[in-house]
Parts: sequence; structure tokens; C-alpha cells
Amino acid sequence: MPQFDIRKTALIVEDIHHDGGPAPEQPHRRAAMLALVRNPFAGRHEPDLQPAMEDLKPLGLAMSRRLIAALDGPEGIDGYGKGALVGSGGETEHGALWHVPGGYAMRELLGESRAIVPSAMKVGAMGATLDVPLGHINAAYVRSHFDAFTVSMPDGPRADEIVFVLAMARGGRVHSRMGGLEVWQVTGTDGLR
Repeated sequence: MPQFDIRKTALIVEDIHHDGGPAPEQPHRRAAMLALVRNPFAGRHEPDLQPAMEDLKPLGLAMSRRLIAALDGPEGIDGYGKGALVGSGGETEHGALWHVPGGYAMRELLGESRAIVPSAMKVGAMGATLDVPLGHINAAYVRSHFDAFTVSMPDGPRADEIVFVLAMARGGRVHSRMGGLEVWQVTGTDGLR
């Protein structure tokens, strides 16, 4: 059973009042939760990584709970995404360990959510940034929710660490006007529309 010991966590909350246009009635709020953990696979090739996803499930749930609390509860949260930034002693596949524990934890706590959880992962040096993609929780084709949340951990990841990230949002881009499927048109039956 691998140990993903936590060195530190960070919670980032943004209230976007405008992006050059008129201020909306209520600011667009989004948040990201980061956990900087030890990578038990750094420096070696492990042929069977999948069992380690089970070990990360409690972390995914804990991070999701903190995000939901930072956004004042699950009601109205309609965007999400996840990502991983792997230190230089690891490989991109170590970041892929986060797909099930991170994505499924958000889905479980948010209730109905049919769309795929957008994801990004990469290997990076200490202080590298990661653009975590965001999308609508029930309909992947809602253009207003195509967005990214740039995050970093200034003192990580070290070569033997991973930064796991979850992100959630209330509403789409603050001045969205690119057409396509609108939120009010979502049927939420297939995860696409």
C-alpha cells in the first residue's frame, strides 16, 4: 500500500467581478484545492499503478468537501475539473492516478453530474503552473463553461512529489457570449448536451 504523505495543501478562491465588461449581478466564483504529496513511485518504473488509486480516494473526498464548503455548498456548482503536476522524478502516468479518486469524489458529493471531468496532467519543475480545464458538470458542450484555472505550488512539486488539484465553479465565464449550447438548454441525459 503506497503512502501519499501530504506535505501541504492550499485552497484558492476567486471572485471574478468582471473581465473588462459590465459587472454581473453576482461575481463568478471558482475555487481550486491543491494537495502536495509524496510520490511513492518517483525514480522507478512501477508496472501496476492502478491499485494506488484506491489509496487516493480518501484524499479526493476530503479535497472535494473543502471545495464545496469554500463555494458555500453544492447548490449552484455547475463546473468542475481536475489535474496533477508531477515532479521531475515521476512520470505523467503518476498524475493519471488522480482520474478516479479526484473525479469520482467530486461527482459523488455534487450529486447528479453526467459530463466527463476535464483533466490535465504534466511533469514539471518546482513552481511550475498547471492549467486545470473546467467544464459543465452535466453537459460537455456548454461553451460558457469552457475555461481553465491556472494553479501552482511555489515550493513544489519537488522531484519526488505530486500536486493533485480539484477545481469547481459557480457559473461559466463571466462575459461568455460565444453561443452554442446554453445552460438553460441542457438536458443532462448523456453528459454531452
